[in-house]
Amino acid sequence: MVWLARAREGLSLAALGLVPLRWQALAWGALLAVFFVRGFGPAAYAVLHALGARDFAGGLDKLCGLPPWLLVIAVVIGGTCEEVLYRGYAIARLESLTGSAWLAALVPLMVFAVAHVPLWGVAPALTTFFAGGVFTLFYLWQGDLAPNVIAHVATDYVGIVLALRPRQGQDAN
Repeated sequence: MVWLARAREGLSLAALGLVPLRWQALAWGALLAVFFVRGFGPAAYAVLHALGARDFAGGLDKLCGLPPWLLVIAVVIGGTCEEVLYRGYAIARLESLTGSAWLAALVPLMVFAVAHVPLWGVAPALTTFFAGGVFTLFYLWQGDLAPNVIAHVATDYVGIVLALRPRQGQDAN
């Protein structure tokens, strides 16, 4: 995708949010991860439960049989690719086509949420719309995908890999 954006469409790495790694990106990524793991995630679960909506358990059930090493790889690749696709590439390309940064941000954000429906369900996917909104706003502010990738991978690691550890331990018994 990055090759296509550069070779075929002439987008620079910086236009895709791929800039040299800075220590600030590491700090912002860590802060975003703490926000999602300690603040947003528990709040999203509470709202889903208060509404009587399905939470992430159904999706986790589908992933439960996968080996932990595969989940780690999926989290790293998935979080990285989602940020490059839905934030970096899509926003850059749509902004060049529409001239509107906000429209260019909103369309991939909606697609991002819809892409999460098959695994997680409609209600949990709505939470990804809001989480993706935070990621999108942060990316528009910073123009750097590294903090998003760090936070996305860390959040998915906690919410998927660590969340499944007790279940996988039970399966082994």
